[in-house]
Amino acid sequence: MRSLKLALFCLFFAACGGSNGSQPLVSVKVIGPDGTLRREFQAELADDPGERSQGLMYRQELGKDRGMLFIFPQDTDGPFWMKNTLIPLDIIFIGADKKIVSISERATPQTTTPRSPEGPYRYVLEINGGRSDELGIEPGNQVEFEL
Repeated sequence: MRSLKLALFCLFFAACGGSNGSQPLVSVKVIGPDGTLRREFQAELADDPGERSQGLMYRQELGKDRGMLFIFPQDTDGPFWMKNTLIPLDIIFIGADKKIVSISERATPQTTTPRSPEGPYRYVLEINGGRSDELGIEPGNQVEFEL
């Protein structure tokens, strides 16, 4: 019985995104308009419908320079929300040209308020809430990463 409980706990923990597992991290650099590096983040990828739907739900914490990079197969304009997300996040919407379209700063945890970008996007970078403002990251900044 004990091993069944342990197996169920591990399955639940994995399903809730409790760890990064063995997934490699992608380096995501944000470059200011003057060409200077604002910050480099190490991001998990969410590049299929299941991963994009799960996102950072149920995470208790996110490292200071960690994040999640959502990859969409084509431009989209759908909103993001914070259902079952336990930590505040900055949601950075990025166009196909890898320029920041808009930022939803300090999105309130566990809400279903739609956070819509100011235009179509192909990528989204989620980082800890308040980091964009702290680092001077703003719309128009270039984002660099390789998949």
